[in-house]
Amino acid sequence: MSVDQATVRRIAHLARIAVREEEVAHLQQELNAILAFVEELNAIDVAGVEPMTSVIPMRLPLRVDEVTDQAGPEKITQNAPGAEDHFFTVPKVVE
Repeated sequence: MSVDQATVRRIAHLARIAVREEEVAHLQQELNAILAFVEELNAIDVAGVEPMTSVIPMRLPLRVDEVTDQAGPEKITQNAPGAEDHFFTVPKVVE
């Protein structure tokens, strides 16, 4: 798959990126290089490879899921610029 200059302009338009005319040819080469690299990656057989999240196999330490802060609604809303009946009040944004 290769990208032509019209496609580069369309991608730039869709991404809302301002691209000068003299940059189009360079971006075309870069996008084609990226697509060629992806094609190389697609050629690799990874059927028996398990997905991993880290290079070193490790487990994240887990903590006990317990409530540690039991602040009531009064304490939570005391520093709010506006509060009513233990709820934050905000300006109306939709008419």
